[in-house]
This record gives sequence, C-alpha cells and structure tokens, in this order.
Amino acid sequence: MRKFALLAAVAAAAVATPAAAEDEGGEVRAEVRGGVIWVEDFSEATLGAAVGYDFDLGETAFAGVELSGDKILVDGADVLVGTTARLGLKVGDDGKLFATGGYDFTLTDDGGDAWHLGAGYHHKLGDSLYLGAEYRHYFDDFVDADAVNAVVGLTF
Repeated sequence: MRKFALLAAVAAAAVATPAAAEDEGGEVRAEVRGGVIWVEDFSEATLGAAVGYDFDLGETAFAGVELSGDKILVDGADVLVGTTARLGLKVGDDGKLFATGGYDFTLTDDGGDAWHLGAGYHHKLGDSLYLGAEYRHYFDDFVDADAVNAVVGLTF
C-alpha cells in the first residue's frame, strides 16, 4: 500500500509542478529508452518510458524530477517504477549533463526495491526532440545492478 501512496504522490506532484512553474522557464519531458542491465554474469535488454519536469536554475544549471517505468525483457520480470531527482549543468545551448538519484520499486510483492544513483547527458536536436545516454547503479539488499540506456525524448 505504501508503494501505491508513493506513486500517487509523485504522479500528483508531476502533474501539478509544470502548471505551478510554467512562468519559471522550465520544461516538461517525455521519453522512451532502451538499453541493457547487468548483474555479475547476467545481462538482459531493457525498455522503458519516463515523464518529468526540469526546473530552470539560471543560465547554467537545472534541477528535475521524473516518474518512470522500465521492464527487463525477460519472462517473469516485473515493471520497475522509479522516482528520480536530477541536478545538472547546461552545456551550450542544447546540452544537459546531470547526476541522478532515486528509488525504484515493483507494484507486486514479488519484486525488489532499490535505490539508484547515476549520470547522463541529453542533447536537443531542434526545438523539442532530444537524444541522450544514461547510466544507473542500483543498490539492492541482495545484489547490485548496473544499467545503461539510450534515450529519445521530447520537451514541451
């Protein structure tokens, strides 16, 4: 039940935040991503999507929040729901270099929960399309995992 309450709170904040900060110069993001996750000798493909909002912190910095869902492409794997904060630097007119941190969980009792830390880079191609790459390290009670993703997204 705590997971559903956390998910509802993050979703409500994600919907309300862009409206409240519309005049602040931030932007809404929506993206799809694909990559690979690995643990010791095991690796598997992943596919996911995320929505988020980046707050403008002036000419050189930004902070953001994100709600995501990622699936390891193997039978029986649950969707991993993530809440992430990010803080970064603007690189030129079109780039964003950032560090991330957050919490991931499954919506069933079968899956595990994990904290994550990571880094990434997004680069705009035109007014709204961007491409990027991201790395995350997941900290679990039993075994840690690493993931890299290629990202394609739109800003609004």
